[in-house]
Amino acid sequence: MKSGEIDEHTAVAQLEHLPVENLGFARLDHHRALRCGHPEVVYGAGKTPDQLAVIVPRLAALSPTVLVTRAEPAAFEAVAAAVPDAVYYPTARAIVVDRRQDRAGEGLVAVVAAGTADLPVAEEAMLTASLMGARVEQITDVGVAGIHRLFAVLPTIRAARAVVVVAGMEGALPSVVAGLVSCPVIAVPTSVGYGASFGGLAALLTMLNSCANGIGVVNIDNGFGGGYLAALINARPEDDHA
Repeated sequence: MKSGEIDEHTAVAQLEHLPVENLGFARLDHHRALRCGHPEVVYGAGKTPDQLAVIVPRLAALSPTVLVTRAEPAAFEAVAAAVPDAVYYPTARAIVVDRRQDRAGEGLVAVVAAGTADLPVAEEAMLTASLMGARVEQITDVGVAGIHRLFAVLPTIRAARAVVVVAGMEGALPSVVAGLVSCPVIAVPTSVGYGASFGGLAALLTMLNSCANGIGVVNIDNGFGGGYLAALINARPEDDHA
């Protein structure tokens, strides 16, 4: 307003919804991007399609990107009716609105999935990091049961500023990757596995007890958390990665 780019009425209209917009059933944090650098992300599970159809348009009105995780197809149908440019990623169960002019991304985050069954969590991590401005390479099916598959893609992994490693079963892949790279590794255990994997607990404990250095561990199936942390690391100034 001071520079003359917008008038007083427009400025007041924009500030009207800051920092918190009370929808009755939810309070939208429109100031999160100012505080943290990235807008609020919506956890879709437990929210009705009608609620998401209200939340997403309000966030999209003030942010170029919106991410809804753990959303079912019915929720997307409701959102798409209100936001036609919303896109649904069925594997990750994510709804995305991306109105950025430049989507090329900077730096590199590698998302490495041990097996095809880990893809839902890996894709959630990939979408999260991408929407936060990272260039992302996804590498799939390079688990320790056929470790030779990992070596063929090591140049890509080693070029990354941060690596997200997603694995279920015994969860050994992050330890292997961390022993081969010089950047931080974010380990994401998944609930993939037979009975003794205890819904991902076995993989989680393996990752927490890793003998390799430079590993941080997020919760079971938390691809969003892994992708978010990797994007924050990736966004640090280039000198910090030297």
